[in-house]
Amino acid sequence: MTRFAARIRSAQERMANEGIDALCLSVGSDLPYLTGYRAMPLERLTMFVLPVEGEGTIVVPGLEAPRVETDGMPFRVQGWGETEDPIAIVDAHLAGSGNVLIGDETWSRFLVDLQDVRPSRTFGNAGELMAHLRIRKSADEIEKLLSAAATVDGVVGQLENVRFSGRTEKDVAREVTERTRAAGHDTMDFWIVASGPNGASPHHEPGARIIEIGDAVVVDFGGHQEGYASDTTRMFVVQEAPAGFDEAYGVLHRAHVTAVDFVRPGVTAESIDAVARDIITDAGHGDLFIHRTGHGIGMDSHEHPYLVEGNSQVIEEGMVFSIEPGIYKPGEWGMRIEDIVAVTQDGVERLNRTDRAYRVVA
Repeated sequence: MTRFAARIRSAQERMANEGIDALCLSVGSDLPYLTGYRAMPLERLTMFVLPVEGEGTIVVPGLEAPRVETDGMPFRVQGWGETEDPIAIVDAHLAGSGNVLIGDETWSRFLVDLQDVRPSRTFGNAGELMAHLRIRKSADEIEKLLSAAATVDGVVGQLENVRFSGRTEKDVAREVTERTRAAGHDTMDFWIVASGPNGASPHHEPGARIIEIGDAVVVDFGGHQEGYASDTTRMFVVQEAPAGFDEAYGVLHRAHVTAVDFVRPGVTAESIDAVARDIITDAGHGDLFIHRTGHGIGMDSHEHPYLVEGNSQVIEEGMVFSIEPGIYKPGEWGMRIEDIVAVTQDGVERLNRTDRAYRVVA
């Protein structure tokens, strides 16, 4: 049984347990997870229709059909022509299905059209079902995540010898992305270079600010390699650290290391967040830690589980997520350390393996 056949079978078993008649997946990573095919986000509808029993069908624009790998795959492909109605085709494949789950990245116009053509049919969100399937990574998936992490780790090492001062954030960000692609990434998804006071904005977009001596610089970047995501954050200081930075960084470093070491099967997502947050709070910086401690990663840069207060999800072997506490002092500086970690049978493995100390650069 291929991995796609196994995944589809698992989806159908879950559907049967929950009383779901059919699953419909369009754009986003749920579709390639089950079929190996990633649809382009076009105005032309692509939809994988999977009944609770039997073979599924990918309904795809005819001009896109040659891109779908079909050899040995456990589904059919039906291309539709420019003058055909894909909604009617999907509706026909859903015949007899009253309770349908639809992918949470499906364009709303397609869902509205499907509701209009069959008002008696009930649609729900497929996100929870697909998260249940995707949240625990196979050994092969973890190997790909490790490879992607090794690539960005290598770029972090290169940046230690890069001049930051006198350059704009945007220029340094361009160099980060170019080096990461050259090292093996297929795509870049985000690139944060946030210097000085801009570092206090966790998702700062690199701009025209010129990096100065005495700046702390947050560098957070990631992309995709062989279908799986990377994400890492390391800190750089231009010649000398700004006032108050070293004390806070010591706290952040301890919070990060302690949270990573705490990870194991059986703890909860929110308890990992609490471990990091309590250390930062006890040191007097709690109000400066303004986001969750981590997010899952896999085919998407952000996916389940999310390490945040209120999430009682029990951590299991095979889950992969970031540990990324931060401290952000408005108007002065920000800091964050981020590793991707994989949960093992009795503990945790860091996939990002560069030193967590900040780098002093020119």
